[in-house]
Amino acid sequence: MDFAIDEEQQAFVDSARAFSDGVLAPNAAKWDEESFFPKDALRQAGELGFMGMYTPESAGGLGLGRLDASLIVEELARGCTTTAAFLTIHNMATSMIGHYCSDAVIEAWCPDLVAGVTLASYCLTEPGAGSDAASLRTTARREGDDYVVNGSKVFISGAGETDVLVVMLRTSDNGSRGITALLVPADAEGISYGKKEQKMGWNAQPTRMVTFDNVRVPVGNRLGEEGQGFSIAMAGLDGGRINIATCSVGTAQQALEEATAYVKERRQFDTAIADFQATQFKLADMLTELVAARQMIRLAASKLDNKDPQASTYCAMAKRFATDAGFTICNDALQLFGGYGYIREYPMERHVRDTRVHQILEGTNEIMRVIVARKLLMEGALEVIK
Repeated sequence: MDFAIDEEQQAFVDSARAFSDGVLAPNAAKWDEESFFPKDALRQAGELGFMGMYTPESAGGLGLGRLDASLIVEELARGCTTTAAFLTIHNMATSMIGHYCSDAVIEAWCPDLVAGVTLASYCLTEPGAGSDAASLRTTARREGDDYVVNGSKVFISGAGETDVLVVMLRTSDNGSRGITALLVPADAEGISYGKKEQKMGWNAQPTRMVTFDNVRVPVGNRLGEEGQGFSIAMAGLDGGRINIATCSVGTAQQALEEATAYVKERRQFDTAIADFQATQFKLADMLTELVAARQMIRLAASKLDNKDPQASTYCAMAKRFATDAGFTICNDALQLFGGYGYIREYPMERHVRDTRVHQILEGTNEIMRVIVARKLLMEGALEVIK
């Protein structure tokens, strides 16, 4: 495999880095402290094409592969983990609309979505259906030319601030084959939003419950065919796992750079702590884990782009490894800062708080282990790693 970045990819990286350094990084601490959702920054990201990275070109997006998108997301996460993470969720929902909706719906919604003028949330998780997505119970009952939607979704990023919801709903009792995806305008009559959740991290994006009470949605707003929702959701989760893993790596890269600069300046016992062997060993381990996580993500993204039959397994492995490694690297960086790492004057505690949830999102890391282990037991290690 060729791990070199070509000129076009480098151009995307440079553009994302400039935006990250110029817009996201200078504001990340303030957005976190004030729980401020930076819609203007997201619109600026849209002007660069970053709000429709893998939305089809026919729908106004860049039509990038997941590997190219991960290069961009890593740079954005260095500036603000939370904003980069929401941007990936918006991209997933927008891409689903661009791939599966009718031409009329795409024309109505995608231009503003890919420009970041309007924003999208993705609604899958329910109070009783977290990791077991196939057991969701929020319903969409067909009545003439409409579906009537009832039920609730929880932990929805952007809820109450976004303009459109991509919602996974039960249209029949046929297990995973009874799930259908609908595009629902966020201000539709019958939708209500819960309180903004007070979270450990990810404070620069709101998280709320969404409740549907006899919400009428035109059948024309359906994504794909009735009963296709679960397969759409699972395909989205493969890319989502790459996204959240990449956010961990980008944040860990920033934490490592900040820790390296700090230990060169910080002196104890008349010696820079960078000269202590214990510090050097810790930095070496952090960098090694970071590089390993990055390459695993890029391998998984490449397999997903190439429709490799083992792509889902690689996405699960990459998500598990990179989010665990990313959190550990950030936590180790905080330790190198000592007491200063624990106070908000420095960004270390924010890096730790923001990366912790990545081990839960897009399927917990325990579920990632289940996915990998089942594949291993069914097919054997040699088949998985081919």
